Amino acid sequence: MTAATAAKPALAGIKVVDLTQFEAGTSITETLAWLGAEVIKVENPKGGEQGRNASSERKDADSYYFMLLNANKKSITLNLKTERGKEILRDLIRKGDIFAENFAPGVIEKLGFSYEEVQKLNPRIIYATVKGFGKGSPFEKNLAFDMIAQAAGGVMSITGEADGRPIKPGVTLGDTGTGLHAAIGVLAALYQRTATGRGQKIEVAMQDAMVNYCRIAYSRQLLTNKACERNGNSVVLGNAPCEVFKCAPGGHNDYVFIYTSRATNSHWERLCEVIGREDMKTDPRLATPPMRADHADEINREIEKWTSRFTKQDAMEKLGAAGVPCGAVMDTKELSDDPSMREREIFAEIDHPVRGKLWIPGWPVKMSDSYVKVTASPVLGANNDDVYSEWLGYSKSDIASLKKDGVV
Repeated sequence: MTAATAAKPALAGIKVVDLTQFEAGTSITETLAWLGAEVIKVENPKGGEQGRNASSERKDADSYYFMLLNANKKSITLNLKTERGKEILRDLIRKGDIFAENFAPGVIEKLGFSYEEVQKLNPRIIYATVKGFGKGSPFEKNLAFDMIAQAAGGVMSITGEADGRPIKPGVTLGDTGTGLHAAIGVLAALYQRTATGRGQKIEVAMQDAMVNYCRIAYSRQLLTNKACERNGNSVVLGNAPCEVFKCAPGGHNDYVFIYTSRATNSHWERLCEVIGREDMKTDPRLATPPMRADHADEINREIEKWTSRFTKQDAMEKLGAAGVPCGAVMDTKELSDDPSMREREIFAEIDHPVRGKLWIPGWPVKMSDSYVKVTASPVLGANNDDVYSEWLGYSKSDIASLKKDGVV
């Protein structure tokens, strides 16, 4: 990466007015910040965004939760309960390219910043909004969090053991997954604006995004004309092996996941060779993927006899080298401590003014002509002076007066 390229990332010059909170909305704007946009987080002067204090173990420091969702942003304070505060936000909107919010249904409209009002102020602005349920849904006015979206969007219904209860996956698909869907829409709208000169509204409902993540489950439904079942670690179309297998020394996460494709028998045959069971290659009961699915327990027992002799890393290395799809079950600490992950900035070291130095997940999309260094989330109001002076031309005395009046 040359210095010239690094100095001007993909979204350089794009200004984002960020009224998001918690995770779904903040994931939109953090993505844009990682792509080089200038993201201005607008927060209440008294306490800031609610996520700052969510799950924090220290009263004097922002929560790690907040820090992981607001890297590379700037923070300004603005009291939107005052008319002067609303006037200033309108001025910021006139300067912006993107406006983002994910308040509870009806809140942004009560504040006076619906899409219709914002579009009047700046016809070129792209307005991104996330809600739990879509317009026209019977649940349109309901509140939603990540797990609510996963329940209502089908994800939990296909997650868990066949005879067990629905389970919430460990990842926050409902929040971050919806935010990333919205960010894709924002980027498309930015491109379309180059041709039309106009902005537009980007709406994503969390329930609707979860349906999109479940697309392959609907292939099962189309085959059976029944709702897709829960099937543990197996793929919804059924196959064997498709499971985690115990490895030495038997710790909580000492497993390796092994899967052989339904497309051909090549992965299956390679697996049989690696584990020393070439006889299974010619067993007529195991001749095809659907037939192997009928004998999954037997197959899995034989595989685990082999995997239990090795660590998960050794098992993955041996199987992977033979062309068998597999993955050691890596825990979060193993991943964050992995030198290659740090070298590639999948995890990046930041230096927070209160928390100090720590490693956080970075942006996984690598671009040959755009680079943005991951930086710490801002403390509340850290960028009041520079944003209000650079965006709106306010003097130091102007800003001091706003602080005195409780507007910022």
